Amino acid sequence: MSVERWSTAQVTAVAPDAGSLKGARSVASPGKWQATGLFDDVLWGLCRGSGRIPYQVCVDLSAPAYKCSCPSRKFPCKHSLGLLLMWAEGTAPGPDTDPPAFVAEWQAGRAARAARAATPRSAGPVDPESARKRARQREERVAAGMAELSRWLDDQIQQGLAGAERAGFAPFETMAARLVDAQAPAAASAVRRLGGVAGIGPQWADRLLGDLAMLRLLVTGHERLGTLSPALAATVRTRIGFSVSTEDVLATPPVHDHWQVLGRTDSDDGTITTRRTWLRGVDSGRFALHLSFAAPGQTLAADLVPGTSFDGDLCFYPGAAPLRALVRDRQGTPRPLGSPSGATTMRDALRGWAGVLAAEPWRLDAPVLLDGVAPSPDGFLTDTGGDSLPLASGHREPWWLLAAAGGAPATVAAEWSPAGLRPLAAWVGGRFVPAAPPIPDGGSPRSPELPPALLASALVGTARRPFTTSTVEVGDRPLHVGAGASLLDAAAAALLYRRAGTTPSTTHPPVEAAPAEVDPPLPAAAGARLLRLLTDGGAPGGTQQAQELLTQWLAAAAARGGHVPPESLPALLDAGRRNSIVRPSIGRVAGERGRWLSTLRPDWRWLRDEAPGATVADDPAIWDTGTGGERLAHLTRLRGTDPAAALALLRSTWPSEAPEDRARFVGALAVGLSAADDAFLDSALDDRRKEVREAALDLLQRLPGSGLGRRMAGRALAAVTLERRTLGRDRVAVVPPAELTAELRRDGVSAQPSRGTGVQAWLLEEIIAGTPLATWTEAFGRGPAAVVDLARGNDWETALLHGWAKAAITQGDSAWASALVRNDARESAAGLREAVRWDLHLLLPPADLARIAADFLRREDHLAHRLLAVHPGVWPDELAVAVVETIAHRARTDRHSWQLAELCRAAATAMPPTYATVVAGLAAQLDHDAADAARIRPVAELARTLTFRHEMLQELK
Repeated sequence: MSVERWSTAQVTAVAPDAGSLKGARSVASPGKWQATGLFDDVLWGLCRGSGRIPYQVCVDLSAPAYKCSCPSRKFPCKHSLGLLLMWAEGTAPGPDTDPPAFVAEWQAGRAARAARAATPRSAGPVDPESARKRARQREERVAAGMAELSRWLDDQIQQGLAGAERAGFAPFETMAARLVDAQAPAAASAVRRLGGVAGIGPQWADRLLGDLAMLRLLVTGHERLGTLSPALAATVRTRIGFSVSTEDVLATPPVHDHWQVLGRTDSDDGTITTRRTWLRGVDSGRFALHLSFAAPGQTLAADLVPGTSFDGDLCFYPGAAPLRALVRDRQGTPRPLGSPSGATTMRDALRGWAGVLAAEPWRLDAPVLLDGVAPSPDGFLTDTGGDSLPLASGHREPWWLLAAAGGAPATVAAEWSPAGLRPLAAWVGGRFVPAAPPIPDGGSPRSPELPPALLASALVGTARRPFTTSTVEVGDRPLHVGAGASLLDAAAAALLYRRAGTTPSTTHPPVEAAPAEVDPPLPAAAGARLLRLLTDGGAPGGTQQAQELLTQWLAAAAARGGHVPPESLPALLDAGRRNSIVRPSIGRVAGERGRWLSTLRPDWRWLRDEAPGATVADDPAIWDTGTGGERLAHLTRLRGTDPAAALALLRSTWPSEAPEDRARFVGALAVGLSAADDAFLDSALDDRRKEVREAALDLLQRLPGSGLGRRMAGRALAAVTLERRTLGRDRVAVVPPAELTAELRRDGVSAQPSRGTGVQAWLLEEIIAGTPLATWTEAFGRGPAAVVDLARGNDWETALLHGWAKAAITQGDSAWASALVRNDARESAAGLREAVRWDLHLLLPPADLARIAADFLRREDHLAHRLLAVHPGVWPDELAVAVVETIAHRARTDRHSWQLAELCRAAATAMPPTYATVVAGLAAQLDHDAADAARIRPVAELARTLTFRHEMLQELK
């Protein structure tokens, strides 16, 4: 085979949309395929579908080209993409076997079509005289239309652009319709676009006058068509709307070269989608623009993959500055492009732009390949010589480039226009990094391009303010436009003079480069999976499941150690901004690049609090000079090695600490918590800040032997006493507190009772909740279950049970939690509030909770799903087996498929991933039994997610 194995990024680049890529992931596992193989340069496979007949899939890797027997209208379809993904990841093809007949048939058909396309078409019975007559008639119509356009342009300037603002869109649409009738469609489109400029946005008059001036230049070019060079005449005819057939273009002499695919952009105007792909020849140094189009609902061509290169022949459309081209022939197969050749400085790129404008003045953009550039903090790219060019609106904050290169110089391909640079891609350390889509950012204020004198005359109209000068000022330089030149002629000359004379700025230094990484990178496969998780449609299931998978990935990566791929950092930091749960894990895998990046954007500063860096956290001086996050990290590390020194350090600055920092610093005392911290934490109960008091209270309630615990125990034993009886069952006597005192309030007793609870019952519940649970077992001389049993039938049973339950939750006591859960299951017991009950379940040993959930599942208790939801971590085998049994039963018997789907969704992120094979076998069995597709689908999706998790965890080992 002559084809080099593709990367996952290349496969992603040829996907028509995110939905197709997500569907491809669902079939990108060997279990979905009956057979796969590689024959010459054709990758083939038989993919199992919902029916009995598998889909026949072929991919010609050298073109590439795709064929699948599925009914999808997208090319490549999800089956072709899935086969490519398996090949890229090394799980396909299978053993060497002779290909099926459909592979040879497809190859033969493609060869026959290629031969027919290479055979020149016969002229046929076309009447040359009729063809000349039709061409002459069109020339006459176009001439009449352009003459009318000339008069219309004169009218606009004579009447003044201020009138155009009041008239709105209608005059432009009327003129455009006349040009359509005159068979000048491109000129008509240019006029129609003016309706969206007049009176809209800042500097609209400057933009409108510039566009009108370029139309005047086009009219002048048409008037002199016979005297222009053939290349310039071809450009004028193209700008008017004369098309050139594909056959005529391919008949021109080809340019053979090694072509680098630099990047592409897609645009959608509502009626058609356009894909612009830029290439550059290594030997010729020529840029080439390949255009492809698709109607709504159709797929754009994806045969030119950015970040690759190929040997081939291109044929260029005729023109004075020929850029648009067609691929006539490709030899060999595309190869990854490690680093493009031909990158230039800013000044050389602008000289190339000036040459393009001189040849084709109507051009609005041109490609540039910039060497050694880095972003500045204010929306510029700056090269190593200090020259800078602005980034266009939507690209002024290139986080993708900052993350990938870390502020170091990189090679960047872009489109340059008067609005600024629109990046296409970058190459960093031999890696191809596509540019992120533009994000509306308001951009910088647009500066006028035309001289004020011209604009003033154009606004009021030359009928009121005639234009008579032969010289206009462009910037600080005079431009001679000639005696008798019209205002539009002068505006066109001034506009082109200004655009072609653009010079780079020298006052925008790049950002300071990121520090070098300390930790090694995570495995490449794991990094690629992270990028999938951060991409819409890159993970199985919906958005919520993707977030859970990301959380699991981050936890496993943080436990392993290492840093994530830099390209993932912008999306990862955004994920942490939205979800604080994943922040600690992100802080451990973001690396030095992530910490550096977080300093450049305010809403990413949270990372500095989570991961200030080991060297910073170990520096004693940081306690006096660091940020809040750096000081917290230092305090936490010191607590781990010397708790007493950390407490003394905190005491030394406590009176001057900011309120928000005091709460976080108190929380850090959880590390190495001991009786030595009791006095300080007790004093924090008097702090003015509620968050500080709550943090101190939480630690004191967990600290054995704390002063708070002794005070609460005294109050509790005064309110609840044990009455021992010689005959009958012992019972408790309760005398609840009468009122909320200042001392109770200081010790954390809330003044707001739960709904439906009396004040005395609430005070009793709160006092018991703050009492160490050992108080009861020691005072009553019995275990938790027996103590809980004493409350049965008591008038204050509800308050007692809730107080003990809240104490168990706060103190994390699983023995008391088990006793309370068993008691709550009794029919005669007072029921616990729902929130308290489920918090107790979280304290149960996972094995106990699993047994309860499995029993509920087998009894078809509706609470089983709630128990599954609160089970921490990965399910044990007993629970996993019960869930698989329940899924199999429901898939065959339940009338409501939503119950099956809900159970599968719960299992997707909690069932051990090793059960993927079992669940996949169940899905296959259901398919074989001709079960309802609505029942097979959630089971198959569960198998896919389990496989995803299994692969995800294996990659991090």
